[in-house]
Amino acid sequence: MHVLAEPRALAELTEIDPSVPPGTDVTFCGYGVMGLPFSSGHVLALRRFPASSLGYGYSSVWHRTPAGRWTFWSDVAPQTSCARYFGEAIDEATRASITMRWTGPWAFQVTVDDVLDWQVALQPSPATVAMNLAAQLLTDGMWRSPRVLRAMGAVARDLLGVGRIALTGNVPNGQRFFVNPRRIWRVSGSAASVRGVDLGTPGPLHVQAALGDFAIPQQGIFAIGRSFFEPFDPRRHSDAVVRRGMQGDEAG
Repeated sequence: MHVLAEPRALAELTEIDPSVPPGTDVTFCGYGVMGLPFSSGHVLALRRFPASSLGYGYSSVWHRTPAGRWTFWSDVAPQTSCARYFGEAIDEATRASITMRWTGPWAFQVTVDDVLDWQVALQPSPATVAMNLAAQLLTDGMWRSPRVLRAMGAVARDLLGVGRIALTGNVPNGQRFFVNPRRIWRVSGSAASVRGVDLGTPGPLHVQAALGDFAIPQQGIFAIGRSFFEPFDPRRHSDAVVRRGMQGDEAG
C-alpha cells in the first residue's frame, strides 16, 4: 500500500479477494474509524472487516452516550462480531443493517438502519505521513511484538496528539489483542445524528474513553490494517456480549 495513496482506493483494495494471514489467533483485516469523540460527550467508532478468520466479513458501529452507555451495532449476530470481545463493557449489542458509502476519495457516509447518519471527511497530516512511512519499515514479527507496539503507541500519542494509544493489551472480555494500523489519516470533519439528535462537533473528551485497555483516540483517526485476538478460553475469558444482567436482541 503506497503511503501517499488515497484512503478510498486503499480501503477498496481490502474488499477485493479478502484474506487473513495464517495463525492460531482470530484475525480481522479491514479499515475503520478507531474512534471519534464529540465535544457533546458522544463517541462513535467504525469497523469494516471484509476478511476474518471466522470465515465471513462484517461491519460494526459503536456509539457511546455522554452518560457512558455503549451500544454496538453489527450486520452479523453480536456473538460473532466485536461484541464477543467487548461485551463486558457494553450495554447493548444489536444486529442492524449498516451501509458505508464513499462520497469521494477522502470522504464517506455511514448509516445504521434509521438510527444513525454519520458523515466523515479525512485528510493527511505531516504526523500521519510520518507514521505511515515508519509503518512500512516494520516486519510481520515486529507488528506482533508487544514491546514494539507499546513504543508505537507512545510515539503516536506524542506525534498525533490523540491521548493514550494502546495497540496491545486486553479487551473487556479478557482476550489479548494486537492492533496493526498500517495506514492512518486524520478525521478532518464529521457530522452525525443518532435518532435525530445531532451529536455536535468533534472534540476531545474531558476524560478519555476506553474499553478495557483499548483507548478511544481523543481525535478521530481512520486506519487500514489488522487486528488479532487470542482464541477464546472459557477458563480466562468471558463470553458475555453485553454487560451481565442485560440483554441484546434475539441474536445477541
